[in-house]
Amino acid sequence: MLILNVNRFIYYIYSMNHQRCSSELAVPIVKMKVLFVCIGNTCRSPMAEAILKHLVVKRNLQDWYVDSAGLRSWNVGLEPQARGQQLLKQHGLKTNHLGRMISAQDFYDFDYIFAMDNSNLLELEHMAAWLVPSPTCKIQLLGSYIGRKEDEIIEDPYFSEGMGGFNAAYLQILESCERFLQHYNSDENNVSLGSQ
Repeated sequence: MLILNVNRFIYYIYSMNHQRCSSELAVPIVKMKVLFVCIGNTCRSPMAEAILKHLVVKRNLQDWYVDSAGLRSWNVGLEPQARGQQLLKQHGLKTNHLGRMISAQDFYDFDYIFAMDNSNLLELEHMAAWLVPSPTCKIQLLGSYIGRKEDEIIEDPYFSEGMGGFNAAYLQILESCERFLQHYNSDENNVSLGSQ
């Protein structure tokens, strides 16, 4: 418990001193803001960002902002992993994302923060619990939208050989994002009907 509290304190001090001040990095005021998070912001979360951005445009959804971030500083300022970029290109997608770490402000700026695995989820929940005032964003496993327990964890393909791990992650992310948009549209329709 002491170690966890110390880690929370270190994170809190770090994030408070590393807020995004540049206007080009500021999150715009839009209808829906989604942030994908994995450990290093080089494989899973940049792919998820590119996939959801593509789906949002394809569905002509207005006023959406999509981004990704990492829990560690390993890849800050770097392009996503080459195999991930190659796979996105094969599917007609691309990314110009540069790695960054999640900050305390992200918990207030985004409506949804999606973790790729249980470790990511637990760490994000601990971070949010330390913040005052309590953020209102929804912190969830992205894979939970698939609806199959065996597929809700999107494994990190970084240490896998070849493209197999990246292909598996891509398919899970794609299905998760499609299901999330279906869920979101369903909620929107219910709200519209309730307001009539």
